[in-house]
Amino acid sequence: MFKNLIGIDSLELIPEVNRKLQSFAETLTLFEDQPKSIAEIVARIGDADGVLLSHRTTLGQEILSQCPTVKYIGMCCSLYSPESANVDIRYAHSQGITVKGVRDYGDEGVVEYVISELVRCLHGFGKDADGNPSQAWSGIPREITGLKVGIVGLGKSGGMVADALRFFGSEISYFARSEKEDAKAKGYQFLSLKKLLSETEVVITSLNKNTVLFHEAEFEALGNRKILFNTGLSPAWDPAPFEKWLEDENAVYCDTLGALGDEHLLTYPNVNCLQVSSGRTQQAFERLSEKVLKNLEEYIKKQ
Repeated sequence: MFKNLIGIDSLELIPEVNRKLQSFAETLTLFEDQPKSIAEIVARIGDADGVLLSHRTTLGQEILSQCPTVKYIGMCCSLYSPESANVDIRYAHSQGITVKGVRDYGDEGVVEYVISELVRCLHGFGKDADGNPSQAWSGIPREITGLKVGIVGLGKSGGMVADALRFFGSEISYFARSEKEDAKAKGYQFLSLKKLLSETEVVITSLNKNTVLFHEAEFEALGNRKILFNTGLSPAWDPAPFEKWLEDENAVYCDTLGALGDEHLLTYPNVNCLQVSSGRTQQAFERLSEKVLKNLEEYIKKQ
Protein backbone atom coordinates (compact mmCIF):
# COMPACT_ATOMS: atom_id res chain seq x y z
CA MET A 1 0.00 0.00 0.00
CA PHE A 2 1.13 3.55 -0.74
CA LYS A 3 1.59 5.96 2.12
CA ASN A 4 0.60 8.89 -0.07
CA LEU A 5 -0.88 8.47 -3.56
CA ILE A 6 -1.34 11.67 -5.59
CA GLY A 7 -3.24 12.25 -8.82
CA ILE A 8 -1.53 15.44 -9.93
CA ASP A 9 -3.99 16.44 -12.67
CA SER A 10 -7.34 15.49 -14.17
CA LEU A 11 -6.89 11.74 -14.72
CA GLU A 12 -10.07 11.15 -16.75
CA LEU A 13 -10.83 7.94 -14.89
CA ILE A 14 -14.41 6.84 -14.32
CA PRO A 15 -15.86 7.73 -10.86
CA GLU A 16 -15.95 4.10 -9.71
CA VAL A 17 -12.19 3.80 -10.15
CA ASN A 18 -11.48 7.02 -8.31
CA ARG A 19 -13.25 5.47 -5.32
CA LYS A 20 -11.29 2.22 -5.65
CA LEU A 21 -8.00 4.11 -5.59
CA GLN A 22 -8.58 4.80 -1.91
CA SER A 23 -7.93 1.14 -1.14
CA PHE A 24 -4.38 1.45 -2.48
CA ALA A 25 -3.22 4.22 -0.16
CA GLU A 26 -3.24 5.43 3.41
CA THR A 27 -3.77 8.93 1.99
CA LEU A 28 -5.22 9.66 -1.47
CA THR A 29 -5.29 13.12 -3.04
CA LEU A 30 -6.80 13.70 -6.49
CA PHE A 31 -6.48 17.08 -8.15
CA GLU A 32 -9.05 17.87 -10.83
CA ASP A 33 -7.25 20.71 -12.62
CA GLN A 34 -3.99 21.01 -14.51
CA PRO A 35 -0.86 22.28 -12.73
CA LYS A 36 0.41 25.47 -14.33
CA SER A 37 4.12 25.25 -13.57
CA ILE A 38 6.97 22.96 -12.58
CA ALA A 39 6.89 24.43 -9.09
CA GLU A 40 3.20 23.60 -8.77
CA ILE A 41 3.78 20.00 -9.90
CA VAL A 42 6.58 19.57 -7.35
CA ALA A 43 4.38 21.06 -4.63
CA ARG A 44 1.50 18.72 -5.50
CA ILE A 45 3.74 15.67 -5.37
CA GLY A 46 5.27 16.70 -2.06
CA ASP A 47 6.35 13.58 -0.15
CA ALA A 48 4.17 11.18 -2.15
CA ASP A 49 5.50 7.71 -2.92
CA GLY A 50 2.93 7.15 -5.70
CA VAL A 51 2.02 9.53 -8.53
CA LEU A 52 -0.73 9.29 -11.14
CA LEU A 53 -0.91 11.62 -14.15
CA SER A 54 -2.64 12.04 -17.50
CA HIS A 55 -1.13 12.75 -20.91
CA ARG A 56 -1.47 16.49 -20.28
CA THR A 57 1.30 16.70 -17.67
CA THR A 58 5.01 16.07 -18.25
CA LEU A 59 7.30 14.65 -15.58
CA GLY A 60 10.88 15.27 -16.60
CA GLN A 61 14.16 15.00 -14.75
CA GLU A 62 13.89 18.56 -13.43
CA ILE A 63 10.72 17.62 -11.54
CA LEU A 64 11.61 14.08 -10.51
CA SER A 65 14.96 15.16 -9.10
CA GLN A 66 13.04 17.32 -6.62
CA CYS A 67 10.74 14.48 -5.56
CA PRO A 68 12.99 11.83 -3.96
CA THR A 69 10.16 9.93 -2.24
CA VAL A 70 8.44 8.88 -5.46
CA LYS A 71 8.64 5.12 -6.04
CA TYR A 72 5.81 4.60 -8.54
CA ILE A 73 4.45 6.62 -11.46
CA GLY A 74 1.19 5.48 -13.01
CA MET A 75 0.58 6.98 -16.43
CA CYS A 76 -3.16 7.20 -17.04
CA CYS A 77 -2.39 7.40 -20.74
CA SER A 78 -0.52 5.52 -23.44
CA LEU A 79 3.03 4.30 -22.96
CA TYR A 80 4.59 2.85 -26.11
CA SER A 81 8.22 3.91 -25.87
CA PRO A 82 10.50 6.13 -23.75
CA GLU A 83 10.84 8.53 -26.67
CA SER A 84 7.10 9.15 -26.95
CA ALA A 85 6.30 9.21 -23.23
CA ASN A 86 5.42 12.30 -21.18
CA VAL A 87 7.52 10.88 -18.35
CA ASP A 88 11.33 10.73 -18.45
CA ILE A 89 11.34 6.94 -18.31
CA ARG A 90 15.10 6.49 -18.39
CA TYR A 91 15.76 8.95 -15.59
CA ALA A 92 12.95 7.46 -13.50
CA HIS A 93 14.38 3.96 -13.88
CA SER A 94 17.86 5.21 -12.95
CA GLN A 95 16.34 6.40 -9.67
CA GLY A 96 14.61 3.10 -8.98
CA ILE A 97 11.16 4.48 -9.86
CA THR A 98 8.68 2.08 -11.45
CA VAL A 99 6.75 3.61 -14.35
CA LYS A 100 3.63 1.93 -15.70
CA GLY A 101 1.47 3.11 -18.58
CA VAL A 102 -1.34 1.58 -20.60
CA ARG A 103 -1.89 0.57 -24.19
CA ASP A 104 -4.74 -0.14 -26.54
CA TYR A 105 -7.63 1.54 -24.79
CA GLY A 106 -8.87 4.00 -27.44
CA ASP A 107 -8.31 2.09 -30.67
CA GLU A 108 -11.93 1.17 -31.31
CA GLY A 109 -12.90 4.84 -31.64
CA VAL A 110 -10.03 5.44 -34.04
CA VAL A 111 -11.23 2.61 -36.28
CA GLU A 112 -14.74 4.08 -36.36
CA TYR A 113 -13.30 7.51 -37.20
CA VAL A 114 -11.35 6.19 -40.18
CA ILE A 115 -14.31 4.26 -41.56
CA SER A 116 -16.67 7.21 -41.04
CA GLU A 117 -14.47 9.80 -42.72
CA LEU A 118 -13.46 7.50 -45.55
CA VAL A 119 -17.08 6.68 -46.36
CA ARG A 120 -17.97 10.38 -46.34
CA CYS A 121 -15.05 11.14 -48.65
CA LEU A 122 -15.75 8.38 -51.16
CA HIS A 123 -19.51 8.98 -51.26
CA GLY A 124 -19.48 12.75 -50.93
CA PHE A 125 -21.69 12.76 -47.84
CA GLY A 126 -22.12 15.99 -45.92
CA LYS A 127 -21.19 19.57 -46.81
CA ASP A 128 -17.95 21.40 -47.47
CA ALA A 129 -16.55 24.31 -45.47
CA ASP A 130 -18.74 26.77 -47.38
CA GLY A 131 -21.92 24.83 -46.68
CA ASN A 132 -22.22 23.42 -50.18
CA PRO A 133 -22.86 19.70 -50.82
CA SER A 134 -19.62 17.74 -50.75
CA GLN A 135 -18.33 16.13 -53.91
CA ALA A 136 -17.54 12.42 -54.05
CA TRP A 137 -13.80 11.81 -54.19
CA SER A 138 -13.91 10.34 -57.70
CA GLY A 139 -16.84 12.42 -58.95
CA ILE A 140 -19.18 9.46 -58.62
CA PRO A 141 -19.88 7.77 -55.25
CA ARG A 142 -17.70 4.75 -54.55
CA GLU A 143 -17.63 1.95 -52.01
CA ILE A 144 -14.69 0.89 -49.89
CA THR A 145 -14.89 -2.40 -51.77
CA GLY A 146 -11.79 -2.90 -53.92
CA LEU A 147 -10.03 0.19 -52.51
CA LYS A 148 -6.25 -0.16 -52.33
CA VAL A 149 -5.22 0.86 -48.81
CA GLY A 150 -1.73 1.05 -47.34
CA ILE A 151 -1.21 0.92 -43.57
CA VAL A 152 2.02 2.42 -42.25
CA GLY A 153 2.62 0.90 -38.83
CA LEU A 154 0.75 -2.36 -38.24
CA GLY A 155 0.56 -2.32 -34.47
CA LYS A 156 -2.64 -2.85 -32.50
CA SER A 157 -4.39 0.26 -33.82
CA GLY A 158 -3.13 -0.07 -37.40
CA GLY A 159 -4.02 -3.75 -37.39
CA MET A 160 -7.57 -3.04 -36.23
CA VAL A 161 -8.01 -0.41 -38.97
CA ALA A 162 -6.68 -2.89 -41.54
CA ASP A 163 -9.07 -5.61 -40.36
CA ALA A 164 -12.05 -3.26 -40.51
CA LEU A 165 -11.21 -2.13 -44.04
CA ARG A 166 -10.67 -5.71 -45.16
CA PHE A 167 -14.15 -6.51 -43.84
CA PHE A 168 -15.49 -3.85 -46.22
CA GLY A 169 -13.53 -5.35 -49.12
CA SER A 170 -10.34 -3.28 -49.30
CA GLU A 171 -7.05 -4.63 -50.62
CA ILE A 172 -4.59 -4.18 -47.74
CA SER A 173 -0.86 -3.53 -47.99
CA TYR A 174 1.31 -2.52 -45.08
CA PHE A 175 4.74 -1.28 -44.09
CA ALA A 176 6.28 -2.21 -40.73
CA ARG A 177 9.70 -2.98 -39.28
CA SER A 178 9.31 -6.57 -40.45
CA GLU A 179 6.75 -8.85 -42.08
CA LYS A 180 4.10 -10.17 -39.71
CA GLU A 181 2.95 -13.77 -40.00
CA ASP A 182 -0.59 -13.05 -38.81
CA ALA A 183 -0.92 -10.30 -41.43
CA LYS A 184 0.41 -12.63 -44.11
CA ALA A 185 -2.21 -15.22 -43.12
CA LYS A 186 -4.92 -12.59 -43.65
CA GLY A 187 -3.62 -11.84 -47.13
CA TYR A 188 -2.09 -8.47 -46.33
CA GLN A 189 0.85 -7.61 -48.59
CA PHE A 190 4.13 -6.50 -46.98
CA LEU A 191 5.74 -3.73 -49.04
CA SER A 192 8.57 -1.26 -48.77
CA LEU A 193 7.38 2.19 -47.76
CA LYS A 194 7.92 3.83 -51.13
CA LYS A 195 6.28 0.96 -53.02
CA LEU A 196 3.29 1.10 -50.69
CA LEU A 197 2.95 4.85 -51.17
CA SER A 198 3.06 4.63 -54.94
CA GLU A 199 0.70 1.65 -55.31
CA THR A 200 -2.14 2.56 -52.91
CA GLU A 201 -4.83 5.23 -53.13
CA VAL A 202 -5.41 5.58 -49.39
CA VAL A 203 -2.53 5.66 -46.92
CA ILE A 204 -3.13 5.45 -43.16
CA THR A 205 -0.29 6.14 -40.74
CA SER A 206 -0.50 4.59 -37.27
CA LEU A 207 2.84 5.35 -35.67
CA ASN A 208 4.21 6.08 -32.22
CA LYS A 209 4.40 9.71 -31.17
CA ASN A 210 7.35 11.65 -32.64
CA THR A 211 7.97 9.04 -35.36
CA VAL A 212 8.53 10.76 -38.72
CA LEU A 213 8.79 8.58 -41.84
CA PHE A 214 7.52 10.88 -44.59
CA HIS A 215 10.20 13.12 -46.06
CA GLU A 216 10.47 14.70 -49.51
CA ALA A 217 11.24 11.41 -51.27
CA GLU A 218 8.24 9.70 -49.64
CA PHE A 219 5.84 12.43 -50.75
CA GLU A 220 7.24 12.15 -54.28
CA ALA A 221 6.52 8.42 -54.16
CA LEU A 222 3.03 9.08 -52.81
CA GLY A 223 2.18 11.32 -55.74
CA ASN A 224 -1.09 13.06 -56.52
CA ARG A 225 -4.81 12.22 -56.05
CA LYS A 226 -4.23 10.38 -52.80
CA ILE A 227 -6.01 10.27 -49.43
CA LEU A 228 -3.79 10.39 -46.34
CA PHE A 229 -4.99 9.62 -42.80
CA ASN A 230 -2.85 10.14 -39.72
CA THR A 231 -4.19 8.37 -36.64
CA GLY A 232 -1.09 8.98 -34.51
CA LEU A 233 -0.57 11.61 -31.83
CA SER A 234 1.93 13.65 -33.85
CA PRO A 235 2.67 14.30 -37.54
CA ALA A 236 4.26 11.42 -39.43
CA TRP A 237 5.87 13.88 -41.88
CA ASP A 238 8.30 16.74 -42.34
CA PRO A 239 6.34 20.02 -42.57
CA ALA A 240 7.79 21.49 -45.79
CA PRO A 241 7.25 18.56 -48.19
CA PHE A 242 3.86 17.92 -46.59
CA GLU A 243 2.66 21.44 -47.35
CA LYS A 244 3.99 21.20 -50.89
CA TRP A 245 2.06 17.94 -51.33
CA LEU A 246 -1.10 19.63 -50.03
CA GLU A 247 -1.00 22.07 -52.96
CA ASP A 248 -2.01 19.24 -55.31
CA GLU A 249 -5.32 17.34 -55.50
CA ASN A 250 -4.88 15.37 -52.32
CA ALA A 251 -6.88 14.99 -49.11
CA VAL A 252 -5.69 14.73 -45.52
CA TYR A 253 -7.65 13.49 -42.49
CA CYS A 254 -6.56 13.87 -38.85
CA ASP A 255 -8.77 13.80 -35.79
CA THR A 256 -6.60 16.10 -33.64
CA LEU A 257 -4.55 19.21 -34.26
CA GLY A 258 -1.61 17.42 -32.67
CA ALA A 259 -1.76 14.81 -35.42
CA LEU A 260 -1.92 17.51 -38.09
CA GLY A 261 0.96 19.53 -36.73
CA ASP A 262 0.11 23.21 -36.93
CA GLU A 263 -3.00 25.35 -36.74
CA HIS A 264 -2.28 27.23 -39.97
CA LEU A 265 -2.74 23.97 -41.90
CA LEU A 266 -6.45 24.15 -41.10
CA THR A 267 -6.76 26.87 -43.76
CA TYR A 268 -6.10 24.34 -46.54
CA PRO A 269 -9.43 23.28 -48.11
CA ASN A 270 -8.21 19.69 -48.52
CA VAL A 271 -7.30 19.32 -44.82
CA ASN A 272 -10.00 17.68 -42.71
CA CYS A 273 -9.31 17.92 -38.99
CA LEU A 274 -12.04 17.46 -36.39
CA GLN A 275 -9.80 18.80 -33.58
CA VAL A 276 -11.32 16.12 -31.35
CA SER A 277 -9.67 12.88 -30.28
CA SER A 278 -11.64 10.00 -31.79
CA GLY A 279 -10.30 7.66 -29.12
CA ARG A 280 -11.92 9.58 -26.26
CA THR A 281 -15.09 7.57 -25.78
CA GLN A 282 -17.04 6.31 -22.78
CA GLN A 283 -15.78 2.79 -23.41
CA ALA A 284 -12.18 4.03 -23.78
CA PHE A 285 -12.28 5.71 -20.36
CA GLU A 286 -13.60 2.46 -18.88
CA ARG A 287 -10.79 0.42 -20.46
CA LEU A 288 -8.23 3.03 -19.35
CA SER A 289 -9.52 2.92 -15.79
CA GLU A 290 -9.38 -0.87 -15.61
CA LYS A 291 -5.79 -0.94 -16.86
CA VAL A 292 -4.63 1.78 -14.44
CA LEU A 293 -6.08 -0.25 -11.56
CA LYS A 294 -4.45 -3.44 -12.81
CA ASN A 295 -1.04 -1.74 -12.96
CA LEU A 296 -1.43 -0.55 -9.37
CA GLU A 297 -2.50 -3.98 -8.15
CA GLU A 298 0.44 -5.72 -9.84
CA TYR A 299 2.92 -3.22 -8.40
CA ILE A 300 1.61 -3.55 -4.84
CA LYS A 301 1.66 -7.36 -5.02
CA LYS A 302 5.39 -7.25 -5.79
CA GLN A 303 6.24 -5.05 -2.81
